[in-house]
Amino acid sequence: MEYSDIQPLLNAYHRKLVATDLRFKRYLYDKINWDMRLIGIKGARGVGKTTMLMQHIKETFSNVDDAFYVSLDNLWFNSHNLEDLVEFLYSRGVCNIYFDEVHRFKGWTMVLKNFYDNYPELNIVYTGSAMLAIDNSVADLSRRQSLHTLNGLSFREYLEYEGIRTVSPLELEELLANHTGYAMEITSKTKILKHFNEYLRHGFYPYYKEAGEDYLIRIGEVARLVIESDIPSAEDITYATTQKIKKLLMVIAENVPLEPNINKLASQLESTRDQTLKMLNLLDRAALLQLLTDKIKDYKHLTGPKKIYLDNVNLMYALSGKVSEGTARETFFANQVGAAASLMLPKQGDFLVDGKYTFEVGGSSKNFSQIADLPDSYLAVDDIEVGSRNRLPLWMFGMLY
Repeated sequence: MEYSDIQPLLNAYHRKLVATDLRFKRYLYDKINWDMRLIGIKGARGVGKTTMLMQHIKETFSNVDDAFYVSLDNLWFNSHNLEDLVEFLYSRGVCNIYFDEVHRFKGWTMVLKNFYDNYPELNIVYTGSAMLAIDNSVADLSRRQSLHTLNGLSFREYLEYEGIRTVSPLELEELLANHTGYAMEITSKTKILKHFNEYLRHGFYPYYKEAGEDYLIRIGEVARLVIESDIPSAEDITYATTQKIKKLLMVIAENVPLEPNINKLASQLESTRDQTLKMLNLLDRAALLQLLTDKIKDYKHLTGPKKIYLDNVNLMYALSGKVSEGTARETFFANQVGAAASLMLPKQGDFLVDGKYTFEVGGSSKNFSQIADLPDSYLAVDDIEVGSRNRLPLWMFGMLY
């Protein structure tokens, strides 16, 4: 192999670096120990994983060719060998390699394991859009890797990304204890409800800026790609099952929040109960759905969800013809809080957070009647800028990461 052989990959790498902006970094950037020898970053399509790699390379290496970035779905690999590429780079002193879209490369877990074991000075960072495939890799790579999840933009990040306001993330307990002071400080300089409503329509996936008016169309296209490409790359499923997963997603999109009758859903899909549960869990792990159960989520033991939401409100606008305010509020809460804490369905109220805090979500007229007798119970209320005591503004739950 010669440098001329890898020139197409170098050109793609350099073009991405030139286009990379360092002004805004995702919340995960500073949480990663970039000195680890094997780092995995998983997340839904379009949340900014590739940009994070490019930013790290650009900031870390004065000579960018001391590192190498390659996407493993590149057509170059149809006629070239990944093992030969790594040997070529390593033998010439390149000890920092960044692999994107690893889930598209057959047998990638074993390949990375072998690279890690056979090249003692090699540092690897990899990403994958298919959360399923990377989750499945944990058993093979757990002793070697540091694995992270990148979620879509929080409302806090959206404010910074738009240049509106920079706010540090809050721990949940800190938010519950001191929300009034934080809200007063933020709203004194920011028309927060205006920006919050805009975020719900177009702020979750960072590509909303480049997509412009086509943003919702693009979300729909990305959802289709996840089902047609990412899920099959992680699971051995047939084309017919892929079509059923598409139908299932649309049935749910038109009926959220859905309290599902699994047997009825299975009948609609001409499927079995077990297959339907598996399809629901695949959509959940692919970050297209949120499944709420009355137990801690466990992907190894499939149980029927008690309530189903789409993953985020932007996805609701893209897939559903109608978006009710009530469902949008609950979806936002589940999405933002679920990224920072565990969520379950309580016997009273809408959400049980970290097995301790009960929340009821609603509009400005919402009261405590449904959860009045419960300890550690709170209201998450829309259409208010500042709350008091156990009554918190809904938008503030977007400050957790």
